[in-house]
This record gives sequence, structure tokens and C-alpha cells, in this order.
Amino acid sequence: MAEDPKHGSESYFVLGEGLLTESVGGRARTLAAAAEAVTPPFRFSRMGPSGINRQLPDANRKKIANAMAAGGGGASQIPAGYTYLGQFVDHDLTFDKTNVMLDATVSPSALLQARSPSLDLDSLYGAGPADPGSARFYQPDGLHLKMGKTVAEEGITSKDGFDLPRGAGATAAAKRKAIIPDPRNDENLAVAQTHLAMIRFHNRVVDTLPASVPLAQRFEKAREVVTKHYQWMLRTDYLPRICTPGVISNVFANGRKAFEVGVPSTDVPTMPIEFSVAAFRLGHAMIRRAYNWNRIFDDGFGSLELLFEFTAHSGTLGGNQRLPSTWIADFRRLYDFREAGRSDLAVPAAKFNRAMRIDTTLVNPLRSLPGFPEGPEANLAFRNLARARMVHLATGQQMATFLRGKGVTVTTLTRAQLRDGNGAATLEALTQPQRDALFRNTPLWFYILREAELNGGRLKGVGARIVAETFHRAMEGSNASIVRDPTWRPSLGPNSTTFRMVDLLIFAFRGRKALLNPLGD
Repeated sequence: MAEDPKHGSESYFVLGEGLLTESVGGRARTLAAAAEAVTPPFRFSRMGPSGINRQLPDANRKKIANAMAAGGGGASQIPAGYTYLGQFVDHDLTFDKTNVMLDATVSPSALLQARSPSLDLDSLYGAGPADPGSARFYQPDGLHLKMGKTVAEEGITSKDGFDLPRGAGATAAAKRKAIIPDPRNDENLAVAQTHLAMIRFHNRVVDTLPASVPLAQRFEKAREVVTKHYQWMLRTDYLPRICTPGVISNVFANGRKAFEVGVPSTDVPTMPIEFSVAAFRLGHAMIRRAYNWNRIFDDGFGSLELLFEFTAHSGTLGGNQRLPSTWIADFRRLYDFREAGRSDLAVPAAKFNRAMRIDTTLVNPLRSLPGFPEGPEANLAFRNLARARMVHLATGQQMATFLRGKGVTVTTLTRAQLRDGNGAATLEALTQPQRDALFRNTPLWFYILREAELNGGRLKGVGARIVAETFHRAMEGSNASIVRDPTWRPSLGPNSTTFRMVDLLIFAFRGRKALLNPLGD
């Protein structure tokens, strides 16, 4: 997912291994030391073997990173909105609810659950409206989530409900800050507008609950409906776009073979570092350098840099305290509503944004992240490879062997496949000994992206299996779970088996063009 260069440090508490830490830019960690001393750390685990003796030297990784961030590759058929839906999901999986629970009296087990991966939208709901630390995310009725109002600009009036809620605090920076549980969802405008769409989805579900649901139960019922539809959309719409569909179907029909096999379904899940540090960083490859954002910032003028600037977590909202009305998303350019039979919500092909293909290349802006001096540390590809070395991540070859040992059918990529790929990163800059080392011990992230590149831009083999099993476990371990409730079916889409992201948006925005695209054509 798109990385915020202002993030300061990262730590991985790997079960059985302890705390592995790196500092980024010299910034201190966010939780106070006293709180950390009594708070269980977010629990990562190792799905496969350790790659402690299989890591490439810095010189190799720098050359690989430069090759990956040189641009190239190509566009995919995946609508660009799924890039940032993936980032929203990543934040949901890794959301740390501790910050909104520290003032409450909670048990150690509740704290542990708060710091564990699941797909139950904690990043949207926090600890719920009854929690003192989370009440600020909700409207006074304790049922609806707050939304914000844009600021008028260039003749476009301010519009209520099209920005994240803001305005708390005394300083300009504090007033800009989004009032949402996870501030990372305001680090670029695409994920911020995705978060806002999820707020609208929840609020619409609240408004359409049957009158028979008692007032005291309406929030929890709405949350259950929202969460299960969200999980269904991820299972049937998002995952088959980024992974070979047969792998997803196999895992959800037959269960996991490699990750937390046989554990009680309600046990607290962990997060495999192979997923967090490698497989689910597939989204970095999907990022475009620019977007046809709306009718004002059209023809590629919605640059990646501007999508970061017009937030409060990574930018300054362009010097405003609220999002300018000119920057409201046109969701028709990010998702293909023709999939839902809504040709009236389609835009011309030249205006539509498709994600970049999932392969071994990143767009050029990710080679020089803002906030870092020129050099390897500013290259997102190098940072990903360095992070993998820090946590002793298994190589692609190790993971292929491990999965076969668990009964998973997976073929190890050949030397020629790793060398040549399919129209993405080239390795000419590496010396022959460096290439030989890469082909023997391929960094897992590069390996997974090469698999996808050779599979038309969908994860396959090692990458697909890691992603499918992690999502399955995260859904299984959620409070509301379509895995533990296999008879559940969606009710807010066109039928009892279909609920896609376009269906979620149609429901959330009442199917109205004026809400999905308030700035007009």
C-alpha cells in the first residue's frame, strides 16, 4: 500500500523471537514508554522458515531497488480504486486500537485483541461509541459516524459530507487533523475518500435497519451488517482481482494448510510477516504516478504528490483547514460501475483510471520519497527490501519449498523466469555474481511480484497462497465473520450472492450520480 514517508519507526514483535525494530528518519515511536510497558505488542508471527542466512548484501539490494523503481511495466485491467481499497484494508488489518482504549478499564485479553489483525473495521469504528476514547468519532445519537464539510474553492461551494470530520484542537494543524480512529487513513486523498465512503456506508446501513431492531441494539447490528458485507466484498470482488481466483476459492472452501492450521477459530489471530513485509506490499506496484481525479484535476493533473498534499497526515490540505471542494473524488473514475449495470455512472475510457499492473516495477515518484535526502533510503523499493532483511524474511525459494511441504501445489520459479520476467524490472545493472545470488536467494517481495508479472498481473503460487490464508484467518478471527457463519449471504447488493465494491458505493451514495460525482462531468 502507498507508504507515508513521514512514518517514523516500525517494530515487529515476532512470536518466539522478540522485538525487531528499525528507525525511519529518527522519529520516536508514537506510544508513550509507560503505555508500551504495560501494553502487549502487536503480534506478528512467522508462517514459514527464517531467512536469517539468506539475505542479500546492501549492494545487491540497492541495484535491485533501482531496477524496480525505474518505472515501466504497464497498466492493468483493475480499476485504480482497488489500489487504495487495499491500503484501507491494510490499515484495518494492522489497526492498533490501544490509543483509543488507554483511558478505559480493559482486561489484558481485550488489549491483546485490540492489537491483533482482524477484518472487523476497527479502523472505522475504533472501540465503539460507548468507549470514552472513541465517542468523538460518532454523532450525538451514538449510531452514526461523523462526516466533514469541504471548504469552497474556485466557485464550488462547500459541501457537507464530502470530507473527513475535522476541527478539533487549537492550532491550525490540530484543526486540520481528521477525527478518525486511524490517522493513516488521511495520509493520501484516495484512501481518505475511501474511508469517507465507508462512513457513508455505515450511516446508510443504520438508516435502513428494520424498525424492529431495538434502539440499544441498532449500532451493533449495523456494524455486523457492514462488516459482513465488507468481508464478502473482499472475498468475492477484491481478492479475485489481485490473486488467481482458484487459490482464493480453494482456501475458503477447504481451509488453510500453512498458517495457524487447526487453531480454535475464535483465538486471537496473528499477522504473518511474510504477508505484511512482502505479499501485501503488492499495492506499491499498483500505484499510478497521476490520476484523472475529477473534472477539475483531469488529464493526469491529479498527481501522486498532490494526493498526499491534500490530506492532513501527509500534507497541509493545500494550506486549508478542510479539504477544498475542488478535490472531492469522482468515484466513477476509480471504479467501473458498468459492472453493476450502471452505464449512466460510466466515464469515457480516456477519463477512467486503471491501476498499474502488479509486477516488479514501481512508478518513478516512489524512487524519491519526499522527506528523505537523495539516496537509497528515499527509494520505496529499497526500504521494502531493507525491512525484509531486518526481519530475516524467508526467500521466495524457501517459501515455495515450505508450502509444498504443507501440501500446497506450488512451483518454484526458474532462473530464466526470475531473470527475464515479462516486461518489467530488468537486471542488467547487476553483475553476474549478484544475479547468481539473486536467483539462489530471491527476496520474497521481488519473487511474489515476479510471479504475478508472469501471471498477467495477478498473484500466483507463493504470493497468492500467503494472501489467501492471511485473509481467511483474519476474517475467521473477527467478531463478525463470514467464515464462522458460512450460511450468511449479502442483502444489500443485486442478489443474495453478489456484493462488490461498486455495490457498496451505490448503496452508500444512494446510487446518485450527484453524490458519487458532486463536481459534475
